[in-house]
Amino acid sequence: MTNIVKIAVGSIVVGFVVLALKLLAWWMTGSVALLSDALESTVNVATAIAALIAIRVAARPADASHPYGHHKAEFFSAVLEGVMIILAALLIMREAYLGFRTPPELDAPFPGLAVNAVAGVLNAIWCRVLISRGGRLGSPALVADGRHLLTDVITSGAVLLGVVLAVTTGWTVLDPLLAGLVGLNILWTGWKLTASSLSGLMDEAVSDETLELIRDVISDRATGAIEAHDLRTRHAGRVTFIDFHLVVDGQTTVDDAHGICDRIEQSLLAKLPEAQITIHVEPEHMAKHSGVLVL
Repeated sequence: MTNIVKIAVGSIVVGFVVLALKLLAWWMTGSVALLSDALESTVNVATAIAALIAIRVAARPADASHPYGHHKAEFFSAVLEGVMIILAALLIMREAYLGFRTPPELDAPFPGLAVNAVAGVLNAIWCRVLISRGGRLGSPALVADGRHLLTDVITSGAVLLGVVLAVTTGWTVLDPLLAGLVGLNILWTGWKLTASSLSGLMDEAVSDETLELIRDVISDRATGAIEAHDLRTRHAGRVTFIDFHLVVDGQTTVDDAHGICDRIEQSLLAKLPEAQITIHVEPEHMAKHSGVLVL
């Protein structure tokens, strides 16, 4: 079992524990805001399961039907998470509307809030693990799951504050009002996550920082060549695809040209271990006098 799969399984376990705690907190208090918090946690469990499935699919090796691998499966999971976050936000806003029309009486608020606070702390710890480890491992599914949990942490904090204010001031309408505001915040988060994940499915290029790194490596390690042009990149899950044309002197032997390509590939893989690199070698009359100049 890989590290990514272990973390994904951990997300499911944590999700069920947090959901149970939040349902208990809602049952103890009758708070609409705490119910909205619990509703979001049901989505956390569903998306954690979806992330695990996507990670398992993405790990499959390339085959005849998928010669470039299955890496984009993680983007599908991230899009699904974004859509489910949006649905959770709409459910929360519905509950807020019903609660606003008939503000509930809050029972045993402080014991319930204590239980909800424990769930929030657990989520905060796991959220940090997902975002940091997911980023290092290059897993969009884990990072998306972590960002989703971050909205849950923010929700829990706002809910705790709101219910305390509702109890101490006697303005029970603050409970559903806060739930509605939390729903709007979650709706925005879901939209941003969906949009960013769709860009990966559309073969978006790597970031400017990564592109500059690639250009620097080619320029530094392509000694013996003249230039590199038509550099293209895209990313799919943990894999970065890089292809470009490398112009060499017309008298360069096939063996020497191959050696230059090997040197560039090894240097790129040292910086981007999951990269898949394609280099098209061309003679000097094909030079465009643009792109990446060789030092």
